[in-house]
Amino acid sequence: MDLGISGRKAIVCASSRGLGRGCALSLAAAGCDLVLNGRDPNTLERTAAEIRAAYGVRVDAVAADISTPDGRAALIAACPAPDILVNNNGGPPRKDFRELDRQAMLDGVVQNMVTPIELIQAVVDGMTERGFGRIVNITSMSVKMPIEGLDLSSGARAGLTAFLAGVCRTIAHRNVTINNLLPGKMDTDRLRGGFERTASLSGCSVDAVRQAQADEIPARRFGTAEEFGEVCAFLCSQQAGYITGQNILIDGGLFPGAF
Repeated sequence: MDLGISGRKAIVCASSRGLGRGCALSLAAAGCDLVLNGRDPNTLERTAAEIRAAYGVRVDAVAADISTPDGRAALIAACPAPDILVNNNGGPPRKDFRELDRQAMLDGVVQNMVTPIELIQAVVDGMTERGFGRIVNITSMSVKMPIEGLDLSSGARAGLTAFLAGVCRTIAHRNVTINNLLPGKMDTDRLRGGFERTASLSGCSVDAVRQAQADEIPARRFGTAEEFGEVCAFLCSQQAGYITGQNILIDGGLFPGAF
């Protein structure tokens, strides 16, 4: 399917690896020029080089922490008038809520709520003036289904979801949409790190932990960054202009709900 976005400019945050990288690859395959972002310059440049070679699109790489004002400014300077913004950022580590001090909670809210809002503030007026904009926020299944130890991440991402639920409806008439992608258990470095942590605490092997968690998912497997990226690219397409304010689970059926 031609998504109708060839030649569009896209900023994809935290895109040197994992789900962000999957989104960048799918947008590049659709013909978008990209601004990639990550904290590790070497990993970031490798990803940028791979995408340039594979798809022949323009790819600029901005090594920065987007949770900081300087990091966000560098990203916007590299692409002042994006057509597409994919918000993504690392979340706070798993921790019992009793262990969270005030600064840790503030940092988590900045990472997963304030930062994406500030990036949207920086680009949304240009999108509405040009009559096209697609904003996709990568949040988490935990917005709908609590996950032990991820209370701070869940709360901050749920706050982002609620904040933007009203905002998206004020700009829909200008062909600018805001949607959220909620990944479940995706086969990424973060998930694999969780297997290792669980294995060390339980005494089970990493393979046994991996299999047990896969068996809990109706699809009986973990999701891939590639299929996640394809959903993101569709939400950024010309055809998706009538979809806004939605929370789309990509979880293999793990969330046990009808709505």
